[in-house]
Amino acid sequence: MVYEALDFYDVDSQLTEEEVMVRDMVRDWVEEEVLPKIEDACAEGVFPDEWRVALGEMGVLGAPLEGYGCPGLSYTAYGVICRELERGDSGLRSFASVQGSLAMYPIWDFGSEEQKEKYLPKMASGELIGCFGLTEPDYGSNPGDMVTRAEDKGDHYLLNGAKMWITNGTISDLAVVWAKLDGVIRGFIVETGDEGYSAPEMKGKYSLRASVTSELVFQDCKIPKDRILPGVKGLRGPFSCLNNARFGISWGALGAAQACYNSAKEYALSRTQFDQPIAAYQLIQNKLAWMLREITKGQLLALELGRKKDNGTWIPEHISLAKMNNVDIALEIARMARDMHGANGILDEYCVMRHMANLESVKTYEGTHDIHNLILGRHITGIQSFTRSL
Repeated sequence: MVYEALDFYDVDSQLTEEEVMVRDMVRDWVEEEVLPKIEDACAEGVFPDEWRVALGEMGVLGAPLEGYGCPGLSYTAYGVICRELERGDSGLRSFASVQGSLAMYPIWDFGSEEQKEKYLPKMASGELIGCFGLTEPDYGSNPGDMVTRAEDKGDHYLLNGAKMWITNGTISDLAVVWAKLDGVIRGFIVETGDEGYSAPEMKGKYSLRASVTSELVFQDCKIPKDRILPGVKGLRGPFSCLNNARFGISWGALGAAQACYNSAKEYALSRTQFDQPIAAYQLIQNKLAWMLREITKGQLLALELGRKKDNGTWIPEHISLAKMNNVDIALEIARMARDMHGANGILDEYCVMRHMANLESVKTYEGTHDIHNLILGRHITGIQSFTRSL
């Protein structure tokens, strides 16, 4: 059956010609190349390398970045890309999001000219894979207390510590790692093969199966002096990256929600109980109507945020609201869709259980649901409630 995206308010009619072209290109690729293979990829716990190649060839990695071989698209186009990728799988969107927003962006914004010329063209083409090292085993929502340290040894830096839950880590060619240098958080580019660096893959996941998740370990890891990011100090660096990634998630979650809605609708129309398709019953229609309502609100929220990103009128709290809301409704839609499928909902014949498991992770990473609530609470009251003095 040809995919028809739910767009009740015709929100995509407000996209530019270029944004529509990018949408259709990615949508067709997901339909033809990802959906026939995603269940096998999840069963095997792998991210197919052919997808890396294709994303580079389509020119969607680092979508809103300009120059150095980057696509130079609008942020709205980047959002559309994330939405279409996540309809395929959250792991696929995670790969592109980490590559562009978390690995390419800090080099593009805070790197030296030499760093930009060395890394960005090959990252945009997919030839080089990057990852982002901020979260640690004991510090996730509180990155300011990170224990990873860099020491200035004269002709090089010496890095010690560990990062956890790092997408793309094991398959990456370079990592943008945040560590404290003389008590100040700085960004460093660590290359695969650097002495003292390893990136073992984390196994045993029930979520994001088609995504590589890793630990990054630094044991007296030697970093050349020219691989520090000169343009930023403090948490502004990693938080700038996270804002871009969270923006992509706010769009991407809608793709997963649309996939679950479509599956639930098709199943309800084809499944017969008591001589009627279950779509004829009020309980089912009420659930489908709720899904439509929430997806439509999420689409309007995402589009407005995209335009704000493009014209520079956004604030971080706008992104927190969109990430929190759209992931929240997508997860609830996935859960509801699973329920509507009955026992069949747990089978890989349908996408709903996979999306549901993935969205449990998406709700947690790039700032948990509760952390974004606190960000909004601080904006409303002017009082931060993240810590308490005992």
